[in-house]
Amino acid sequence: MDEIEIAEHNPDWPAAFQRERERILSALADFPIIDIVHFGSTAIKGMPAKPIIDMLFIVPDLNSAKAALPAKLDRLGYDYWADNPKTDRLFFVRGMPPRGEKRTHHIHVSEPGSDLHGRLAFVDYLYTHPEEAEAYARLKRKLAETYGNDREAYTQAKSDFIDRVMMIARPDKPQ
Repeated sequence: MDEIEIAEHNPDWPAAFQRERERILSALADFPIIDIVHFGSTAIKGMPAKPIIDMLFIVPDLNSAKAALPAKLDRLGYDYWADNPKTDRLFFVRGMPPRGEKRTHHIHVSEPGSDLHGRLAFVDYLYTHPEEAEAYARLKRKLAETYGNDREAYTQAKSDFIDRVMMIARPDKPQ
């Protein structure tokens, strides 16, 4: 079962991201990556989160990434979600059974300017607006109780909040 656990903010999350970023960059030295960014709730100081380090890879070409990254990241313990219905990105998970006990890392891969890349504005906005960050924290806790065993429903239930913040954080972009 893939239960949703919301943990209090762990001050080691940024360092855990840096350690994994360096490990990945060493292993992928021959692959063009524009940037690897700490992404999601573990990147927001003080934010409770699922204790999973989300990383966003910005790559110059998604098709090249799709051809190369599944095999390369498999060697690092990441499973590729080949059936992801969102075709504008790639998604990898580390730590799921049988390779591990529970998820520890997610890798999201997209091109510059993609919708997913634009979501960095959400993290930035919450980082600079503590009242919105606290509202998001309350929502996450409530939804984890409501949808504790349904990751898709949990994620979907957060979408109105995220969309509202994105309209404020990026008023130049239609949502």
